[in-house]
Amino acid sequence: MLHEPSKIPQATTKRLPLYYRFLQNFANAGQKRISSQELSEAMKIDSATIRRDFSHLGAFGKKGYGYDVQDLLAFFRKTLDQDEATNVALIGVGNLGSAFLKYNFQRNHNTKIVLAFDSNSPYEGERISGIDTYHPDRIEEKMKELGIELVILTVPSRSAQEVTDRLAKTDIKGILNFTPVRISVPDHIRVQTIDLSVELQTLIYQIKQQ
Repeated sequence: MLHEPSKIPQATTKRLPLYYRFLQNFANAGQKRISSQELSEAMKIDSATIRRDFSHLGAFGKKGYGYDVQDLLAFFRKTLDQDEATNVALIGVGNLGSAFLKYNFQRNHNTKIVLAFDSNSPYEGERISGIDTYHPDRIEEKMKELGIELVILTVPSRSAQEVTDRLAKTDIKGILNFTPVRISVPDHIRVQTIDLSVELQTLIYQIKQQ
């Protein structure tokens, strides 16, 4: 049985795409049902955590049967809007930004970078890794033109808040922030910050505590 959750913990939310990816792998292998233990072994996540996550989602397995793979896939597909294409804009085509353009979510066919901005690009635009890339002076114009709601931010730290303030005047709903700056946004915009240096330091600390 599955029902749409009204509110689930943030930690569970972050695991949803992983569940979807691994369930796809099991489905592609022809598996009809799966236990929390099988998922645990594949994903390296404690089975109790998986059962707790699924209970938040309203997914209840049957004792001795487990979970129906196709039912779970359908639920995650709907929850993650996998049937609806999501166009993304990238701002800042430096080393990290260039890597994003080349990768461009190749394994996730419903998400795609369709627009980019960089201070070194001409006003009239150019093609970088097959993506139309413009000078930041055209952010408001081009974002509105393509109806972009999600942005990946990979600009230098000194420019992060200034660019964010301009983005706040568009119709965007979310920013994936790869700068170390804790950017300020209006309440209607969600921000997910990924500070690679902090993640690395956290990993180093965890290793030393073993």
